[in-house]
Amino acid sequence: MNLSRPFIERPVATSLLMVALLLVGLMAYRMLPLSALPEVDYPTIQVVTLYPGASPEVITSAVTAPLENQLGQMPGLNQMSSSSSGGASVITLQFSLALSLDVAEQEVQAAINATGTLLPADLPAPPIYNKVNPADTPIMTLALTSDSMPLPQVQSFADTRLAQKISQVAGVGLVSISGGERPAVRIQVNPTAVSSYGLNIEDVRTAIGAANVNEAKGNFDGPNHAYTIDANDQLRSAAEYRDIFIAYRNNAPVRLSDVATVIDDAENVKLAAWVNEKPAIILNIQRQPGANVIDVVDHVRQILPQLKASIPAGINVEILSDRTDTIRSSVKDVEFELMLSVALVVLVIFLFLRNIPATIIPSVAVPLSVIGSFAIMYLAGFSLNNLSLMALTISTGFVVDDAIVMIENISRYIEEGEEPLAAALKGAKQIGFTILSLTISLIAVLIPLLFMGDIVGRLFREFAITLSVTIVISAIVSLTLTPMMCAKLLRHTPEEKQSRFYHASGAFYERVIEKYGIWLNWVLERQTATLLVAIATLVLTVILYIIVPKGFFPLQDTGVIQGISEAPQSISFSAMAERQQALAKVILQDPDVANLSSFIGVDGVNTTLNSGRIQINLIPHDDRKLSAAQVIDRLQKNLASVQGIQLYMQPVQDLTIETRVSRTQYQFSVEDPDSANLSIWTPKLVEALKKNCRNCRTWQVTCRIRVCSWTSTSTVLPPPVWVSRRLPSTVLCTALSVSVSSPRFLPRRISIG
Repeated sequence: MNLSRPFIERPVATSLLMVALLLVGLMAYRMLPLSALPEVDYPTIQVVTLYPGASPEVITSAVTAPLENQLGQMPGLNQMSSSSSGGASVITLQFSLALSLDVAEQEVQAAINATGTLLPADLPAPPIYNKVNPADTPIMTLALTSDSMPLPQVQSFADTRLAQKISQVAGVGLVSISGGERPAVRIQVNPTAVSSYGLNIEDVRTAIGAANVNEAKGNFDGPNHAYTIDANDQLRSAAEYRDIFIAYRNNAPVRLSDVATVIDDAENVKLAAWVNEKPAIILNIQRQPGANVIDVVDHVRQILPQLKASIPAGINVEILSDRTDTIRSSVKDVEFELMLSVALVVLVIFLFLRNIPATIIPSVAVPLSVIGSFAIMYLAGFSLNNLSLMALTISTGFVVDDAIVMIENISRYIEEGEEPLAAALKGAKQIGFTILSLTISLIAVLIPLLFMGDIVGRLFREFAITLSVTIVISAIVSLTLTPMMCAKLLRHTPEEKQSRFYHASGAFYERVIEKYGIWLNWVLERQTATLLVAIATLVLTVILYIIVPKGFFPLQDTGVIQGISEAPQSISFSAMAERQQALAKVILQDPDVANLSSFIGVDGVNTTLNSGRIQINLIPHDDRKLSAAQVIDRLQKNLASVQGIQLYMQPVQDLTIETRVSRTQYQFSVEDPDSANLSIWTPKLVEALKKNCRNCRTWQVTCRIRVCSWTSTSTVLPPPVWVSRRLPSTVLCTALSVSVSSPRFLPRRISIG
């Protein structure tokens, strides 16, 4: 049976079929989205509950624990972690890959509704959930500054005009406002003045609540007309609040201004953000797990001019960071490597075949196989990313083999004097089974990647499927187009009519073969030494496999560095702001830093008053000599001069699996129901880590508590507790987290005690 006969005998139909494959592939290429890596994120949802004024103990018992009781019963939940701090509870839920994010969202909403009666009645707002991984760095950061407007007004426009519209973009999981000072009226009651009128704080609160209502007022219904009373009793400014009547004393009203100072201020004065060293409002845009970064950023950039036109001209909107810049650059580089590999393959074919018609055939087959695979990638929902393009680059070495085998077998019969058509039919019939066996054997190598599970399988499945599809299309092209083109293009040329290049290259190849024969004879005469070299190579390979550092994914240089600052727990807000700005001042002096954004305060993203966030944006990679890791090393040395605060920095990665933001590169969780055992064994673990990892930069121990059998991060107790100190006797933990930052990978086994 000759599979290629119908295509050889119908060259027009075969050509049209290949043209159709080419056009479909080109159309699919234009519609394929760009991304850094395949979409392999776990479905992750963050639940935030704000309870201003509550202590960490109250947050843990009254808010976090009831929510965890309900959320922990959801099917498909892989991991749940929470952080309880003064005024805020943050619970992060990570679901299995098999669960849809929309289904997980419905389950979370149902669990929050079921917990409603168990939460404090005076919560200012119910728990809010966001479809976002808190450990994932924002894909885009906007900064709003103004020289003529106060920050509370800027925040109002950022919240009502920008954040709401950007949140409606498909793929946006959360738009968080850092440093946002919501406008509010602040009433500072004078206790002495209140008591002099025989009143108390509760009387003042009741009078304010009764005066500031916006309820139905009723209507007038006359014989001819009806009117609805539309009086608005809601107060909006400090001047209106000052005239509220608190009580009557001596036949005279007591106004609020008589017993209190009323000013227009911010709702939370313990929030601050800066762009470089200038106060600003920062909008951090985070994507939903599974959303394409490029598409989301493109849509945001598309609507950004309209949003700028809707706010006053005195507000400046600046794009501080865009993570897609490095993604686009990396994809373009891989695309160039793909085209370069195809060109090199064609060049090598020409150098060895020394025949232009014979070179044209694989020159058409290779790009056609690659372009045709784009159609399957589009149907499978894949994207153009570093791994799928790497699969296409590797495939150029595989797909050319099928065409070369077919061409050489047909050329053999043509050189023997047969007609091209007869030679194509005979050669294709003989080589068809060989091409099928080559295709099946190559795909068999990729089967382990196709059946890998969890996050690793999701990451490399797109690579394996893309490579397999390209190989299959190559086999189809080699069984159809290649023999048809051989029948039309290949002709026998006598030796004396060949070109000078043909004769010169032939003589060169003969000399190479002659030298190879001499060396081969020399090796065969020394079989014992050859076997010893082979065994030594095998042993060396095993040794290198053991000692070479291993990791899940290589460290990337995306041009963005994420930093978490930390000061003593007793620090005031103003002192924290000064030290945060001192860090920014030192960082901006680095020649490789383009700009930075930083913020402090408890806002759901940052959960403690003594900690802050800094996002450092580096200049383009081509304009700097150091990598992001080297810039971090240099910054750490310069930041040592800033007293009373420390900054932990890490390069931002495109692949984020964890849901907890760690200050260091590695994190271990040690759990035990007995806190005494933890106090004993945690220092031993740290000492063992120190012995095994001498180059580690940072060591830190953090308390954790257990709630309803789930490990829960908490700031109730005094983290961070530095290892150089003893754990205080007042620390009652059921779990401790050891965080380590190291330029090396940690050993697999650690002996303790």
